[in-house]
Amino acid sequence: MVRKGFLATFLIGVVLALSACQSKAAAKPTVVVAVQPTQAVADMTAKAEELKQFLEKETGFNIKVFVPTSEAAVVEALKYGNADVALLGSLPAFAANIRAGGEVPLAEVREVAIDGTTTEATYYFSHFVVLKDSPYTRITDLKGKKVAFSGPLSTSGFLFPVAELVKQGLISKAASGEALTPDELKKKLEREFFQEAIFAGGYAQAWEALKRGQVDVAVIAGDVSRQLYDEVLAGTKTLTKQGPVPSHTVVVRKDLDASLKNKVQEAFLKLSEQRDMMRKFISAIFVRFEKTSTEEHLNGLKEAIQLTGYAIGQ
Repeated sequence: MVRKGFLATFLIGVVLALSACQSKAAAKPTVVVAVQPTQAVADMTAKAEELKQFLEKETGFNIKVFVPTSEAAVVEALKYGNADVALLGSLPAFAANIRAGGEVPLAEVREVAIDGTTTEATYYFSHFVVLKDSPYTRITDLKGKKVAFSGPLSTSGFLFPVAELVKQGLISKAASGEALTPDELKKKLEREFFQEAIFAGGYAQAWEALKRGQVDVAVIAGDVSRQLYDEVLAGTKTLTKQGPVPSHTVVVRKDLDASLKNKVQEAFLKLSEQRDMMRKFISAIFVRFEKTSTEEHLNGLKEAIQLTGYAIGQ
């Protein structure tokens, strides 16, 4: 009887211990991280496992990393609580702040080129450039000419260059409350200043269009590869320099629990130790994340949007 009683007590203890472990596991928080697609979604999804494992080790949380098909989908995920944290460029980060109340506690430090020197910074500049032998020496000389921007969603390759044209009085400032899609803004440029504006599909493509004489002026930015940056500057002369353009960001959902938020932020700050992994996954010029605030990091972007009327999206 004693042995049976002991065995029963032992089994009850084991069951209670297992139950406690299960309860503890069930209580482990789950944090969902959405990542802006910068490569093929399938490729990024495969590479996301390393980030997931690192964040789980550092936080002790269950981490889920997913790569939606667009920047807009990341913003929507934050808005509706389907993501807690997001890795976003500065323009969609601004959209996340406006539309979803997302906060920007961290900015990405990158290896960028500023005035011909490689440096580590949370910002960079872009330039309107013409070929070395071009007769044009000032941006005002480009009235009625053809321009190549990198793409309609590019902060440095479209938004900031257009804002510079507004600052110089070459195109009109947006009316209060005016919201123009990238295509509408392009048409405005063609009405008021350029003969033709094209979206080349990237900085390398814009450079090719300039070299081939398909356009008279193009845009280059300091966050491209150093090889491309040096090649462009060696073959061109700069007419304007615009910026500083804010780098990519970490955005957190506005109502994320403070203790979870702090733990996740500390883990992201330690990603400087995983530079190779982040360069394969996020950006080839990634260095680390650095503490910031929404107002501090995105203030210049806010001004550019106000000047141009660039529509953030509905």
